[in-house]
Amino acid sequence: MNRDERFYAFIVSTTSRSRSYARRFYVHKRWVKASALVVTFLCCAAAYGVYGLTQQALHLRIEEENSRLRQENERQRQQLQKLENRVDAIEDASRRLSEQAGVPADGQQEQQQPQAEEGNSPHGAGGPALDAASVELLEMRAARLEMDLQVYEAALKEKARIPSIWPVEGESTDSFGYRGNPFGGGGSEFHPGQDIAAPPGTPVIAPADGTVIEAGWKNGYGQTVVLDHGNGLTTRYGHLSKVEVGLGQELKRGEELGLVGSTGRSTGPHLHYEVRLGDLPVSPLHYLPER
Repeated sequence: MNRDERFYAFIVSTTSRSRSYARRFYVHKRWVKASALVVTFLCCAAAYGVYGLTQQALHLRIEEENSRLRQENERQRQQLQKLENRVDAIEDASRRLSEQAGVPADGQQEQQQPQAEEGNSPHGAGGPALDAASVELLEMRAARLEMDLQVYEAALKEKARIPSIWPVEGESTDSFGYRGNPFGGGGSEFHPGQDIAAPPGTPVIAPADGTVIEAGWKNGYGQTVVLDHGNGLTTRYGHLSKVEVGLGQELKRGEELGLVGSTGRSTGPHLHYEVRLGDLPVSPLHYLPER
């Protein structure tokens, strides 16, 4: 029997306990080929769909990452700007304080920011423009400047406790050293301070920051104020007509402590001004500015 080459024959056999049988099916080759083409097309379409979905998901992840990087870049830029503003402010304050304190400013060269070398790279470029080294350098620079500020502030406080202005407006009379006896009788005596003649009631001010350690009557000095400026440095203000401060009071340079008078061993209204180091008198002119 001749076979028909136009068909494919499919035999389905079924077997059970009681009987078995087989059925034969004939399918035209065109339908088989068409079905194969349809299945192939469906598989390709499904693969393309899966690939498209994968690419879309990847594209979304890349967009999300780019957005995150842009936000991080902006955050770092703002952080760097804040650091630069902080460094500028500290540098300005440091210069002002160093000038006031008379301490030379740090002469070190400023740190240069790291810069990328120019060139035509065949690879891709991009991403955040800032790097951790730039921020770290600025933070180190700000920390160093803040340490300088502490030094200048300490020097300024120390300087504020050194007598450097005249305690009263008036005419310099007897100076530090030996002088003739102002009460007559001949001979000479050692004068441990600077006398400044001024009208009675003229305000006497503190020439430096200090603490009142004596306030009241003192033999030979009359009404007197003694200020402690630290490091063994003290100043005395004698022959006052009135004491305006109390023991333990903290005074700032320029604050009033009493009024000119002529109490104690005095021949007339004036201020007796002493400077002592370790309780030994030294010439006040070493501390007073010329006028």
